[in-house]
Amino acid sequence: MNIKEELLALQDISYADFQAKLTPNIRRDLFIGVRVPELRKLAKRIAEEPETSKFLKNLPHKYYDENMLHGILISEMKNYEACIEAVDEFLPYVDNWAVCDIMSPKIFKKKKAALLEKIKEWSLSEKTYTCRFGIEILMSHFLDDDFKPEYLDIPVSVNSEEYYIKMMIAWFFATALAKQWDTTIKYMEDQRLDTWTHNKAIQKARESRRIAPKEKEYLKSLKG
Repeated sequence: MNIKEELLALQDISYADFQAKLTPNIRRDLFIGVRVPELRKLAKRIAEEPETSKFLKNLPHKYYDENMLHGILISEMKNYEACIEAVDEFLPYVDNWAVCDIMSPKIFKKKKAALLEKIKEWSLSEKTYTCRFGIEILMSHFLDDDFKPEYLDIPVSVNSEEYYIKMMIAWFFATALAKQWDTTIKYMEDQRLDTWTHNKAIQKARESRRIAPKEKEYLKSLKG
């Protein structure tokens, strides 16, 4: 089995054109054009193949689609320690928001204490997509039943002018407003974020169906 050939067999040129427009920092010739549902099917089919373990170690990949497949394969790993090792090996090579955001390992929810320490480490990284990944995982796993107010300090402490980091922080706070309003609104009232991120978080929150009209109106009054 040759994974690159498997990807090329699933090529959709029009989808490659579309995806390239959404990810402008990646050259068009590096898109094969494999739709995400097809990538997920392929990942399930090849997860246990010997070629796959070689693929995960063979970094950097050339194609965007190889990186997307890599992120999906990591997300399906069932051993926490092996998954963390694979994530740490891969993150330095992640160079766009889509590959970053496709990674959502299911095993993470079973190791919350250890995961929180990794999140703190990732979010302090100077690498754009390592930092973004850390904040995204915090958003995915720590805004529900086991939420603690100090978790909001993790993205607040990130000092970056990178667009894709600031967008993730805004997304995080919009989600936090939807899930943990009473605690999060204090951060917005105190303007703990820079003005651009603060306003973007308010915009995203006001676009959310999970936030009541009255709360949206109050958020509007907090715009910087």
